[in-house]
Amino acid sequence: MSSRRPDPLAQVSDFEIRLLKLFRSVVECGGFSAAESALGIGRSAISQQMSDLEQRLGLRLCQRGRAGFALTEEGREVYQSTLQLLAALESFRTEVNGLHRHLRGELNIGLTDNLVTISHMRITHALARLKVQGPDVRIHIRMTPPSEVEQGVLDGRLHIGVVPQVSALSGLEYQPLYDERSLLYCAVGHPLFYVDDQQLEDQRLNTQEAIAPTFRVPPEVQSHYQALNCTASASDREGMAFLILTGRYIGYLPDHYAQAWVQQGRLRALKPDSRFYDINLAAVTRKGRRAHLVLESFLEALASS
Repeated sequence: MSSRRPDPLAQVSDFEIRLLKLFRSVVECGGFSAAESALGIGRSAISQQMSDLEQRLGLRLCQRGRAGFALTEEGREVYQSTLQLLAALESFRTEVNGLHRHLRGELNIGLTDNLVTISHMRITHALARLKVQGPDVRIHIRMTPPSEVEQGVLDGRLHIGVVPQVSALSGLEYQPLYDERSLLYCAVGHPLFYVDDQQLEDQRLNTQEAIAPTFRVPPEVQSHYQALNCTASASDREGMAFLILTGRYIGYLPDHYAQAWVQQGRLRALKPDSRFYDINLAAVTRKGRRAHLVLESFLEALASS
């Protein structure tokens, strides 16, 4: 090669990187012939690709011929630079792959109240798996009424929420998690607490002061409340529990949530064979959301919990 490249190398493409990897192998093998088995290609193909690299760099990298293989001074410098470049590329690949194994960032979750007592514990198990994958992930949980959870996911304040699924809102996706059963309860001190279910007439039950939810429930659930004499209301299940535990109201609670009070003898379910309703709890995310590795990892953990 008679002259240097007149202009600087404009860019290093995948093609140049492939040629530089071949150059590194030739140098480390000590020549074209010795590199044939390492590269899996013939000597003529190696020679042609070396010529392509020299032409692209505008530099003569080695002497080859009867006297044997030897690097030029420029070839030695390019070889050192090649080692640095390929090491940097490998480091980049390793670090990016590491992001998949060691997640970083935040996960903002909105939850309907009193899900922690559900025995399946899918949310808890998924959060535990997420922390194993990403010890540095920061998790923020907000307990709010279902409508606020859905709005938070829509406007981007929350990455994901868990709510009773009433009707799908436009712009949101729902992933079923649990089927939750709610029973009608009264507390110790209430006139019905010691009345046997077989002696408890529906008319008497329906005239007791009861609690209505102010959060959305499906139409088939609304009929259960419409049959009662609702003189009080609550924005969440904890508020309903407060009122039921006064011994002055009856009301529906999730059976997993009420279980501890039932075991303590403070609550009892009224006619549980007929006075109950089931509702699905779902994970809710925004449609068309940006890629978010922490969120996707959490969703995968939820699906497999």
